[in-house]
Amino acid sequence: MILPVLAFGHPALRKVAVDIDKDYPGLEQFIADMFETMYSSNGVGLAAPQVNRSIRLFVIDATPYAEDFPGETDLKRVFINARIVEEKGEEWAFNEGCLSIPQIREDVIRKSELRIQYYDEHFVYHDEEIKGVFARVIQHEYDHLDGILFVDHINPLRKMMLKRKLTEISKGLVKTDYKMIFPLARKKAAL
Repeated sequence: MILPVLAFGHPALRKVAVDIDKDYPGLEQFIADMFETMYSSNGVGLAAPQVNRSIRLFVIDATPYAEDFPGETDLKRVFINARIVEEKGEEWAFNEGCLSIPQIREDVIRKSELRIQYYDEHFVYHDEEIKGVFARVIQHEYDHLDGILFVDHINPLRKMMLKRKLTEISKGLVKTDYKMIFPLARKKAAL
């Protein structure tokens, strides 16, 4: 089932998500729904807070980047109760976008490597070091678990310049090819 994506300005996007256990109700179906939602909206990652579940879970399939970043493999994964324990390496800019902030893309500077601890969809524990574009996508989705959006990482002046566009997104004055929930959209009067 395709889930609606919360738009910028929705308070659930700013909450710090909570850990879950393997008995979380409907977990397997929820993960399947998240992948379906992500694919239907042409995303490479989706965090549970973006679909109005304040839990520490995100899914990634960065396979579309494999052609541009040779050597990147195993780019489809589920991360549950993830914790980034270290970020290191060179800082590099990459043009990021977000399903919750449609039609806005900005360069964001992040470290090139990370160490992350998480559980997969079978609740198998992993402790891994990851580099490159896959680390970048993980950092972006991980931020959602802490109520952080990619626009929080851009220059304050640039963010101020985007304020009108961000407000328009909150009001639903943007076209998308996927279902969204806009926090400031006016309800249409019943006829």
